[in-house]
Amino acid sequence: MVYKFRVILDAEEDVIRDIAILQNDTLEDLHNAIVNAYGFDGLEVASFYTCDDSWNQEDEIPMFDSGDVPGENKIMSDYQLADILDAENTKIIYVYDFINMWTFLVELAAIETTIETGMIYPNLLFSHGEMPAEAMEKHFQADFEEEESYNEFEDDLDEDDLDMFGGDDSFEDYGFEENWN
Repeated sequence: MVYKFRVILDAEEDVIRDIAILQNDTLEDLHNAIVNAYGFDGLEVASFYTCDDSWNQEDEIPMFDSGDVPGENKIMSDYQLADILDAENTKIIYVYDFINMWTFLVELAAIETTIETGMIYPNLLFSHGEMPAEAMEKHFQADFEEEESYNEFEDDLDEDDLDMFGGDDSFEDYGFEENWN
């Protein structure tokens, strides 16, 4: 079967690539197809992230195993596309270059049962828009409930709460000033 993906750059202008790839190819193959479709040099680290239907990021699938025990964590090359994407689970997030944070929304748009004869996969099917010179600036913020939002400097403590020595100033007699270089 052939998976057809729409890959959208998270940017102000529409920058879209449609890619056809075989369902038995790996996430690493999809990574390489995205890198080629968008004209990156492929020298930066990248990760895929599973997500829910609202694009809320979940589990990371990195390019390399950076765990303490080699082989403990699964990486892109360990997952065939069919392992994590199907008719029910169609969305995944792709981040390329963790300095610039090029972020892409990748959606499985179609699953076709016939493989076109003579077609080489992965294949760039459609391209729209030009890459911007720089990635959009990302703002990472936690989702706080209104009741949880607070001023970090307002903690209801006063000077008496902070005096852990209870007025005992004898800690000054440790000779610190005498030994100072």
